[in-house]
Amino acid sequence: MVEHSFEAVMMKRLSDIEVGKTVVIKSFENNDIFLKLMEMGCVPGEKIRIDQVAPLGDPIAITVSGYNLSLRLDEAQNIFVEEIN
Repeated sequence: MVEHSFEAVMMKRLSDIEVGKTVVIKSFENNDIFLKLMEMGCVPGEKIRIDQVAPLGDPIAITVSGYNLSLRLDEAQNIFVEEIN
């Protein structure tokens, strides 16, 4: 679900968020990965906290829907988010 609006310009990719930040999922860039991410609890409107980033930057560890999840960097690059803290 690609979102093309002024709000989309203000959003960041999940892969660009710093450790310790909490964000809200806004949209996905790649519809092919949308179903996989949705099944893992990554749905628009859901809060995500960035817990850790591997030493070489891939994967990243997040908390979503009350559980821990690791995402590959290429998956995180497809998630557009908005920072809330």
